[in-house]
Amino acid sequence: MNVEHDEKAGRFTVRLEGDSEEAELTYLRVGPKLIDIQHTYVPAGGRGHGVAEALAMAAFDYARDRGFRVVPTCPFVRKWLGLHPELLALVDPPYVKSLERRPRV
Repeated sequence: MNVEHDEKAGRFTVRLEGDSEEAELTYLRVGPKLIDIQHTYVPAGGRGHGVAEALAMAAFDYARDRGFRVVPTCPFVRKWLGLHPELLALVDPPYVKSLERRPRV
C-alpha cells in the first residue's frame, strides 16, 4: 500500500485500486511542533483492508521523524491509539489522560 504525503495540504492519501476516490487522513499544524490529526476517511470499497491504519501510522511516523507532538482529534485515531499504547509518547500531554480513561479496544 502506497501512502502519499502532501505536507503543504496537511494530508496523507492512499489511491485505491479500481476506485476513483482516495482514502485520506487530514491534519493541521497548530504549533511549531504540534499537529492536530482531524479526520480519516476511507471509501466503502477500501474499508476493512488496513487502509485507515496505514494512514494513521504514516501520520505518527511523520510526527516522530520531525519531533512533533500529536493532538488526536479524529475519532478513528483516538480509538486506534487504544491498540497502540506505544504511540502515546507522541501524543501532546494534555490529551494523553483523556485517552487513558477510555477503555482499550
